[in-house]
Amino acid sequence: MIFTRKTWKLFNNRLKCLAAARLNNHRCLQSAASIDGASVEVNFSNGRNMTISSGKLARFANGTAVCQMGDTAVMVTAVAKAKATPGQNFMPLVVDYRLKNAASGRIPMNFMRRELGPSEKEILSARLIDRSLRPLFNKDYRNETQLVCNMLAMDAVHSPDVLAINAASMALSLSDIPWNGPIGAVRVGLCDGEVLVNPTRRELQCSQLDLVVSATKQNLVVMLEGKGNVVLMQDLLKAIKQGTREAQFIIHEIERLQKSYGRKKRTVDEVPEPEPELVQAVRSMCEMRLREIFQDEQHDKMSRDMAVNEVRANVIDKVWSSYPDIEPSIIGEEFNKACRLIFRELIFERNLRCDGRDYDSLRNISCQVDMYKPLHGSALFQRGQTQVFCTVSLDSPESAMKLDSLAALDSGLKAKNFMLHYEFPPYATGEVGRIGPLGRRELGHGALAERSLLPTLPHDYPFTVRLTSEVLESNGSSSMASVCGGSLALMDAGVPVIAPAAGVAIGLVTKYENNDTKHLQDYRILTDILGIEDYMGDMDMKVAGTRKGFTAIQADLKIPGIPLKVVMESLQKATDAKSKILDIMGEAIREPRKYRKDCWPVSESLHVEPHQRSQLIGPGGLHMKRIYLETGTTLTAAEDSSFTVFAPSQAAMDEAKELIDGYMLKERVPDLEFGGIYTAKITELRDTGVMVILYPSMPPALLHNSQLDQRKIAHPSALSLEVGQEIQVKYFGRDPVSGFMRLSRKVLQGPAVGITRSLNKAPVAEESSS
Repeated sequence: MIFTRKTWKLFNNRLKCLAAARLNNHRCLQSAASIDGASVEVNFSNGRNMTISSGKLARFANGTAVCQMGDTAVMVTAVAKAKATPGQNFMPLVVDYRLKNAASGRIPMNFMRRELGPSEKEILSARLIDRSLRPLFNKDYRNETQLVCNMLAMDAVHSPDVLAINAASMALSLSDIPWNGPIGAVRVGLCDGEVLVNPTRRELQCSQLDLVVSATKQNLVVMLEGKGNVVLMQDLLKAIKQGTREAQFIIHEIERLQKSYGRKKRTVDEVPEPEPELVQAVRSMCEMRLREIFQDEQHDKMSRDMAVNEVRANVIDKVWSSYPDIEPSIIGEEFNKACRLIFRELIFERNLRCDGRDYDSLRNISCQVDMYKPLHGSALFQRGQTQVFCTVSLDSPESAMKLDSLAALDSGLKAKNFMLHYEFPPYATGEVGRIGPLGRRELGHGALAERSLLPTLPHDYPFTVRLTSEVLESNGSSSMASVCGGSLALMDAGVPVIAPAAGVAIGLVTKYENNDTKHLQDYRILTDILGIEDYMGDMDMKVAGTRKGFTAIQADLKIPGIPLKVVMESLQKATDAKSKILDIMGEAIREPRKYRKDCWPVSESLHVEPHQRSQLIGPGGLHMKRIYLETGTTLTAAEDSSFTVFAPSQAAMDEAKELIDGYMLKERVPDLEFGGIYTAKITELRDTGVMVILYPSMPPALLHNSQLDQRKIAHPSALSLEVGQEIQVKYFGRDPVSGFMRLSRKVLQGPAVGITRSLNKAPVAEESSS
């Protein structure tokens, strides 16, 4: 066969294509085989293990990881867009965390029988993951990034939120998304002075502390979130140190897997640097004026913001006239950078803050309680320009919030009898906005304040407590003001709290180079920060507790971690500030109110004999409904012989008691003697016996066929008994279980007479007994 040159070319190209295809297939199979085995096991100091794997599931994502502890497994996927959205000047990170009923073998009990919108627990867990990861992204990274946390299995022993943080750290580390991780997260408990690492749900129930610590390498703390039952400072410091050390085991294993299987990171699209002349022009035109504004102690929030905005508008106009080819937004961005730099420089230079305070001083605080008479408890707390109005409502135990099955599985509680609802309307910052559904920020702030106050409430309090906190003015740390105002309102409502609680926000301003926050060149810790100090600073640590110890802590950072030394100093300053705030709060009210308010609700226990329950309830619950409609009093069956009576006031309770006495004592009930013989009147004939009454107001009682006669009968008609007929019966008390009367007629008769039995098995009496 003769081949032309063209045929040989085609043949060679075909061979090259086949060889390349075989090579690619081999590489894919080899990669898949290797990734299938990409897993590590983290061994903690207490002997517990955590397994993190990647590469087997969801391979289209930029990064995927599955974290498992016990029988709880969480898969996290990380996906980022290839290009940044034009004009975007922030890092758009979205974390979706969803608890799935299928993961625990359950079916949702809503109408649709499927998972609906995110619950409060899911939103709080998503915020926990976001705050742990966001500080480690490159400051110039602007690509939209989404993390989806998918519950694969839940065993009701280990919480999935910490596993989701570690899985997200693994997914981002192995992906090509630019991220300066990894991080490790552990949950820390405290029981009898011993630190528990990644405790189970049962261990948490007896633990004094529930703290989540997120840390990066070199023992740098990235995020703290926890609650405690009045934990001493030395115990809290010990738990943070232990949690940071345990997180290093996770970081080491993720880094080992990243070296073998990690993808090459993308190149961050650097934001175009403006011309040096433009930067110098903006700086020279605004520096003197901004320094004057930030050193003027007479400025408040509104006047300072107006002055800065006026300088911004003036600088943008003048610089734009000199550089018409530059977008005004770029000039505005350079002004923001210069403003932030000048603000931070002044803190280091003057050792004073923009409102004239030193680093450890508090703003002026004023407290007022018992604002309005109809309220069970109320308080107005003012700290600087942050103003919070708190109210307390007390209601029956039936008003407790019932938790869904997954939330109950995770928390171990079926209902919440203490709720704190935080509201942040737009007028609190002088803005116009839409008041709609609860936002993620409001939910997070309310949950933090709730955790801060819950340990101070008694466990056996007979009422459900709802505390509302409405922010009327906001200039920093409104959640901690809610803790202070809420504690005052609870004491005003007479709730027997173990001790007053207060909260304060601690800020941080640092100097460092090349993202090396391990070796800070200089730093300043600020007590009771303003809103502008939170915005311009590097940390927002919120600490709450009583004079004795801590009840809640939350630390958010904008830089990639801080040393433990800075954390310890911040907690010490928070402790000192907390004591000062409690002293000022004590001038308004020092302990729970002793004397009753007229509007306070009342709860009592009512003993009812089993045979009188129907008399109290009434036909179809008519009596109970009438009591509620006329007095607002509710009756709830507590046990077989008792009811819990809840009235909105003492006057309503007195009125309800009159109605109850009327229902229970309409006619005098005679005392029946055990073994006594009484005349009973037949009211009804039944197949099983006759219904009789011993006195006119008595509910009919059943006299069974077996107790009618000494002979065995199938129907009362065999004895020629009729409605209205009177017979003699003997009383043997009441059944201890059902409360029904025990009556007998046959014990009053002589020996049984003979009967003639027939094949139809209907007994025929030879002589009847009267």
